[in-house]
Amino acid sequence: MKIIPLILLLLLTACNRTDTLSKLPSNAVILAFGDSLTYGTGASPQHDYPSVLAKLTMLQVVNAGRPGEISGDGAKRLPALLDQHRPDLLILIHGGNDMLRRIPPEQTADNLKEMISLARNRKIGVVMLGVPKPNILWMSSADFYQAIAEAMTVPIDVETLPEVLGDNRLKSDLIHPNDQGYEKIATQIHSLLVDAGAL
Repeated sequence: MKIIPLILLLLLTACNRTDTLSKLPSNAVILAFGDSLTYGTGASPQHDYPSVLAKLTMLQVVNAGRPGEISGDGAKRLPALLDQHRPDLLILIHGGNDMLRRIPPEQTADNLKEMISLARNRKIGVVMLGVPKPNILWMSSADFYQAIAEAMTVPIDVETLPEVLGDNRLKSDLIHPNDQGYEKIATQIHSLLVDAGAL
């Protein structure tokens, strides 16, 4: 007797899932864009998250990380990369250096919105990860990441980077992951892409 309500619940749950990204073709190009977290500072060769994600997805993942970059400079650098690589998907992890330099969050948010729009105007899908605010006791992604994702309908993961950067076992220094940390980031991005319908 209780089986029917359970089946209905599962069907409703499945129907409520809305894929926000188009399924990537087998020859898709993914552009991983950001700062040192994308570049792979602290990782041994081929253990940065884009390299690990390429193995998980069996797709080409271009590492376009630039250590130390602030979001304003990223917004200026992105258009040429989008035109050069013509990716099917942009993975955006940016803004950490803004917080370290105490750049106003509104300015960072505007730059992130600009990056998303640059991709969208080229019919490129976007996913984003939230970067944690500097905090000794408890890490969580800055609030503007979730707000941007909701306003622009961008699939987002706001939990993985705080979890990795809050665990000394997954870090190579105070602000960068080690090989295990980058592997976790890649694995979670892979799950995000599956949930969003891209894989």
